[in-house]
Amino acid sequence: MNWEDEGFVIGKRRFRENAIILDIFTPKFGKTSGIVYGGTSRKVRNHLQLMNKIFIIHTSKNENKIGYFKTELIKPISPKYFDNKNKILCLNSLSSILKTTLPENQTQKKIYDSLCFLLDNFSNENWMNLYLSWEVQLIQYLGFGFNIDKVDTQKNLDGNTINISVDNISYKMPKFLVSKKDEKLNNNDIYNGLNFSRSLLENKFFNPNNLRFPYSRKLLEKKFI
Repeated sequence: MNWEDEGFVIGKRRFRENAIILDIFTPKFGKTSGIVYGGTSRKVRNHLQLMNKIFIIHTSKNENKIGYFKTELIKPISPKYFDNKNKILCLNSLSSILKTTLPENQTQKKIYDSLCFLLDNFSNENWMNLYLSWEVQLIQYLGFGFNIDKVDTQKNLDGNTINISVDNISYKMPKFLVSKKDEKLNNNDIYNGLNFSRSLLENKFFNPNNLRFPYSRKLLEKKFI
């Protein structure tokens, strides 16, 4: 099967001497992987940084075997933020969560569009608000039994948190996640938001599948303790 698409780099690993296996997230084909020959060269390696947006040409002689990618850089993402440790942690977290939670070769247009919106606005002052909202949207779009649009902000209030239940498990959800306001968040707000979405992801996906929660995402959360 041969195809062309755009997508974001969400993972890569060495494959033989001068090649890599590249994991990408595309609007048409979802999460998929391919072999990039010459992927260890400096030129190619630089434009295949995590979360960079690339153009992909996929070729394959056998649908049951991994295919081959030819790539071209569309938009560098990671290099723009090498001087911001928190944003790099956030990008690493994005890639690891997407790589782990997304099913193979299934279109996830809503998740892709929400990711594009986040990265298009990643230079904004409120970038962390956008990231927290993106994690909550991811949980909703993956079908984990949680719908933020149905959360009643006037019920079960406990200060700045809302007590909610998902599959008979209680969670404390920060109110700002459903307020739809562009609020200025302090470190405690951010930590509570990250803790909430991590708890949902662990209980609904990682623990049932005996998977470790991504280390990069844990590091991001620890930055705001």
